[in-house]
Amino acid sequence: MPLFSHVPGPRQLTVPGEARAAAALAPSAGQDLDVFHPGVDERLLDVVNRARDPRDPFELRDLWLSRVECELGPHSTRPELARQWRRSRPRRDVGADEVLSSRAVVRFVKELFNWYFRDDLYGELADDRQLLLSSGSVDEERWGLPGVLKECLRFALERDWYGYSDSRGRIPARQAIAAYENALMERDVYDESNVAITLGGTFSVSTLADFVLSGPAAGGREVLCGIPNYPPLVEAMARRGDVRMVPLPSTAGRMSLEPLIQALTPRTSMVLLQTAANPTGALVDEDELARLIHAAGPGTTVLLDECHEWLGPQRVRSAARAARNVVRVSSLSKNFSAPGLKTGWMMADREFIAEYYEHASTMFGGPASFVYTVVEVLARLERWRLTGLDAPGPAEVAEFEPGYGLTVGSLGRAYRSYVRERNDREDVLSTLRSAACHRFAEVSRVTVPAYSINMAVRLPEWDDSYRCFRDLLRETGVSVYPGILNFCFSGSVVRVTTARPWSDLDAASDRLRLVTGVRQAADA
Repeated sequence: MPLFSHVPGPRQLTVPGEARAAAALAPSAGQDLDVFHPGVDERLLDVVNRARDPRDPFELRDLWLSRVECELGPHSTRPELARQWRRSRPRRDVGADEVLSSRAVVRFVKELFNWYFRDDLYGELADDRQLLLSSGSVDEERWGLPGVLKECLRFALERDWYGYSDSRGRIPARQAIAAYENALMERDVYDESNVAITLGGTFSVSTLADFVLSGPAAGGREVLCGIPNYPPLVEAMARRGDVRMVPLPSTAGRMSLEPLIQALTPRTSMVLLQTAANPTGALVDEDELARLIHAAGPGTTVLLDECHEWLGPQRVRSAARAARNVVRVSSLSKNFSAPGLKTGWMMADREFIAEYYEHASTMFGGPASFVYTVVEVLARLERWRLTGLDAPGPAEVAEFEPGYGLTVGSLGRAYRSYVRERNDREDVLSTLRSAACHRFAEVSRVTVPAYSINMAVRLPEWDDSYRCFRDLLRETGVSVYPGILNFCFSGSVVRVTTARPWSDLDAASDRLRLVTGVRQAADA
């Protein structure tokens, strides 16, 4: 059967009127003039100072958790850890610069990240979890892949398209990605030779760390990692290079890159940067990004993680992102609600991609070939939506191979369904984010995100984000994500994922209002 011989109708995506009313009261990111800074605070320094061996990440993790358990008092679930904190004492006096250059601190954060998911949230504390606002991903059952893209997966499997393939991905899919990425840029800069399809964002960064930093001349080179950031990505870099974490402040929805520019040295082999920060949703400025890329020079690879750069105003991306020393990584995990497909792509100079082919074919062979159809269709349909195409005609049908069996009619029906569902999804998720910002701002300090589905929330009643998570989970059943797990080293910043049902967000904000009110009254 031809592709789109059956076109499923779009999901019916709606949001309650109460959420729309709350969203209308929310400020924009540009109006949020508070400065968010993820720098090192005294509590982190205290843990490092107390460690018998500050080079041991597991001791640092246990000390952090032991302090939390000690402060929980009668609510502690691990009294042996609480005793460890009471036995500890300051042993040295380290500063923030030492912490930000510490290999052990990177691994400590990653091990705390592992503990949070494995031992606490989905382990010993799972029964307390009632309202999950800590996932960092879209609720796939409500806002998952459009039905049209699911049809592409079905079509590929029925055709038995799961054999060996080029390690960079199938050429038509790469051509479609290049055309889509060109539509995002200020001018056409790509063709299929600039594209490699990958196994998702985290995998891409990890394999790029191997590829770039494991050569014979790579030993001892410096890697600058802007923070906030995602622990698996920074840990991947630290396994291959000498990582220095660089705190990047943000305000009014924009993240400053000046600290990264100032931190560059002749030893800098790689720079890792999220173009939209997790958890703040703050975006890089294109002119400042171009300055960073130019200052880095041809010998420094600038790796841009663009996975959170969505759900915000459409804007043109600078051609500087296509410079020879830049590698851009994208994924279907966030924007298309498909983290389990483990699919994405990287964009880079054609010579880089040609050399990467050998690395890919040696290390993992290639992507899962049955996803090429969904990637190709997604890239073409998304490009047409981006450029304002009303309806596909013969020229758009001709972009696909004849073997798909597409007609103007079948492609038109698929495109209308896709556009309706994508537009409705963006409207609903944007509304929920704004509504959550308004409601949570009534009981906390919210950093208003410009992009992404996450927001950073600061609760002044706490001074430790992990302790905040434990208290809120026990007292309210609301699960939040501690900021320390994204290298937010100051205070009680937690991440709240807003791509959840309004009933969950509404109930969570009410519960937080109650518990913070009780604590404020007790302090008074």
